[in-house]
Amino acid sequence: MVNLFNVEAIESAKPVLLMIVVQSIYALVNIMFKIVINDGTSLSILIAYRFIFSTAFIVPFAILFERKSVHSLTGRVIFQAFLCGLFGGSLQQNLYVKSLALVSTTYTVAMLNLIPAITYIMVVSLRMEKPNLGTSAGNAKLLGTLVGIGGAMILTLYKGRRLFNWSMHSDLLQHASSPPQGAPAKSHMWGIMLALATSFNFSLWFIIQSKMTQNFPWHYSIAALTSIMSAIQSIVYALCTERYRSQWKLDWNLRLLTVASAGILASGTCFVLLAWCVRLKGPLFVSAFNPLTLLMVALAGSVLLNEYITIGSLIGAVLIVCGLYMLLWGKSKETRKVESEIMSAKGPIKCDSIHISNEKKAASVGPVKSSTLNNTSGKV
Repeated sequence: MVNLFNVEAIESAKPVLLMIVVQSIYALVNIMFKIVINDGTSLSILIAYRFIFSTAFIVPFAILFERKSVHSLTGRVIFQAFLCGLFGGSLQQNLYVKSLALVSTTYTVAMLNLIPAITYIMVVSLRMEKPNLGTSAGNAKLLGTLVGIGGAMILTLYKGRRLFNWSMHSDLLQHASSPPQGAPAKSHMWGIMLALATSFNFSLWFIIQSKMTQNFPWHYSIAALTSIMSAIQSIVYALCTERYRSQWKLDWNLRLLTVASAGILASGTCFVLLAWCVRLKGPLFVSAFNPLTLLMVALAGSVLLNEYITIGSLIGAVLIVCGLYMLLWGKSKETRKVESEIMSAKGPIKCDSIHISNEKKAASVGPVKSSTLNNTSGKV
């Protein structure tokens, strides 16, 4: 019994651990992208190479482990893959890197913490989930989402007094050209709007992917189809916007490492993990982990970019973690309630079916001895 409990505990912890891994990869890629973007690299070509690498990485896994998925391909699945490639790949990433070029990394990542709220509104509006505001689980999900977003905003908008930093005495952006202090307000606002549009794309991607997994439950194949669609869309967009062929050249430098890491890890491995978690826990559960990226980026900025941890950063990080666990508590309580209702409903149905079956047997046999009926009822 103890071993069974441990196995169940490990299985239930898998989605949480995998989402932490996903957010760690995203934080690393964000730092690398910020450095490369400030070196004058073409953004559209950067995204095109990202999905070329992700396609080359994930397609062999789909062919090796999920060959039978070809028989499940339909026009609807291909169209859903096109939408996933658009909202979860080419469009979303092009909007994001342009926002990253206009405003700071912390602020851009902080705007992504609107994804839980946007996803929550979308899934409730589409009747994919009920708000259940009269229950403790529903109130916890709503309050946790709001607390997480509030923490992200505090971390971004309020700095306060410097507390400490864990600098390694190396500023990775010291050779990069930072935007001037008097940058136009129009550019700053444009960067904010692009980051907000990225959040909407993320939410749409999660919802469409959850629908796609219902019709096409093949994790590697979903990731492969999404990467292929994203690569095609990104290449077409890059060819239309970038005329200089020299921009397509990759040297053995940080640019190559960035697109390879972003493609293989962020867009390849994470696509598989996200598809698995979305199918198992739903889009709201997946989007709730996005605040962790902001926390990790803030810590990485302190260690690698010589940035100080401030009062605002500390308060924001605490609120983000609290909001995250409040939402997860509400989601887990809601899931346990549904599972208990299903288990309680199975009991009476099973007994009724056995009772009906025995009545049919008795009717078909006709008059029998009372001892036989007593034995039958005893077995039931």
